[in-house]
Amino acid sequence: MERFNNKKILLSLIICIPIVFGGFIKNESMEPAYKMTKIVLDAGHGGRDPGNLGSRSKEKDINLAVTLLVGKYIEEFLPDVEIIYTRKDDSFPELKERPIIANKNKAHLFVSIHSNSAANRSAYGTETWVMGMKHFDANFDIVKRENSVILLEDNYEENYEGFDPSSPESYMMFNLMSKAYFENSVTLAGNVEAQFKDRVGRKSRGVKQGPFYVLWTPSMPSVLVELGFLSNSNEERFLMSKQGQEYMASAIFRSIRDYKESIEAR
Repeated sequence: MERFNNKKILLSLIICIPIVFGGFIKNESMEPAYKMTKIVLDAGHGGRDPGNLGSRSKEKDINLAVTLLVGKYIEEFLPDVEIIYTRKDDSFPELKERPIIANKNKAHLFVSIHSNSAANRSAYGTETWVMGMKHFDANFDIVKRENSVILLEDNYEENYEGFDPSSPESYMMFNLMSKAYFENSVTLAGNVEAQFKDRVGRKSRGVKQGPFYVLWTPSMPSVLVELGFLSNSNEERFLMSKQGQEYMASAIFRSIRDYKESIEAR
């Protein structure tokens, strides 16, 4: 009888162990099917290319400061994500090399950070761009300006196979772009603009499309963020300030975090 009771107790323990400790055992089926673990952060311009010039600032410096802060926040709050920078100092990676870095490292996301400028000094606000040809004529000036970086590179005619950033005809090749990452790029871009508007209180000029060379070749969702207009004295002052840079960087970080959570939950 005692042996029978012992068997009953042992059997009960065997049955209860999975119930009691099941919550502590890792369930592989609960892991997301897709995980975003590698991001390339691209600080636009650099080195001999200052980018847009404000009355007291250079675009390359603001881009780098904000980019490094974005990376810092990701490293702190998303420790499972590896950050790859196209530059971490005042160097000049060629335009073509930036997406190549992303492709070689098989990154899951490419984020290029820039600052805007306009002849109209009252223009202000943020913009986030994805690769596309919509409203090409209206957006040609900013697209031409960003792509004209290649003119500062050695052997650019050979490296870019005759692409002329000032010629609208040269952009016909961008119609051959892959649509594979467009939807996810738009989702991330929308996140960025929502964060700028709702959390930082900046004017959002919306998500836009443009044939930027740096967005054409990455084999992953990609966006180009314009933090604001250095030609606007108030916006330049904000972007030069430590607080302004922290606010913009934290907004970009939150947009990446929310994007990561949304695609991993699918």
